[in-house]
Amino acid sequence: MKNSVLNRLVTVACLVTVFAACKSGGFREDPILRLSAAESLAEGKRLFDLEKFDRARPYLSHAFEVEPNSAAGREALLLVADCHFQAGGDVDLIQAEAKYRDFQNRFPTSPRAAYVQFQIALSLAERIEKAEREQAATVKARLALEELLRLFPTSEYTPAAREKLVVVLDRLAEHESLVGRFYLRYGLPAAAAARLEGMLKNFPDATHTDQALFLLAEAYEQLDRSDDAQATWSRLRTEYPESKWTAKIRRDKGASV
Repeated sequence: MKNSVLNRLVTVACLVTVFAACKSGGFREDPILRLSAAESLAEGKRLFDLEKFDRARPYLSHAFEVEPNSAAGREALLLVADCHFQAGGDVDLIQAEAKYRDFQNRFPTSPRAAYVQFQIALSLAERIEKAEREQAATVKARLALEELLRLFPTSEYTPAAREKLVVVLDRLAEHESLVGRFYLRYGLPAAAAARLEGMLKNFPDATHTDQALFLLAEAYEQLDRSDDAQATWSRLRTEYPESKWTAKIRRDKGASV
């Protein structure tokens, strides 16, 4: 009984405290909430131009929430994504991708559609993994860049997208080459050959083609596919005469290849 009375007294005291705080202004309303969409957008843009991205985001988010389907709201949502992108770092880049996709889903016919698709691709491309790791973000970046080139082949972002796609493809090729090398090192020449053949077929312009050819020839040798090995050594010597992998043939194999 005493505990029940005590609990009621504590509850009443808490309510009185909250009421008094509200009456005296102890819990103040966020001043951003008093702004119109236009006012909040203007302040957000001012802070964005000053590169104060964390401070700009609340204003821009408010502008979007107040008028989500207006021109101001659309601009604000896109600037929220830009704030995350400019801030950088994996967490912000993930948030940027999500916001760009939100804009894309809400406003698929926007005049900024090419820009949004490009920024989605960049948000992924900036997160590509090291070659020895799984390449989930790299694969997604490739798809996003190829989608941009397919949907907007004449956009102003096309040249930069092509350049970025070369980097992304090269990372995927390097990953495949490293996997092939791993299989070879651990006595799995058939798996190595399959992986390296796929790499050479799917990424013909890769930076690491010379290494892949050397490793593939090694795998063929271990599989007793001597004709294939000789043909691959020959291709390596012909196409990459100055490569360190060609020099390695001469050093390790001598005149036999």
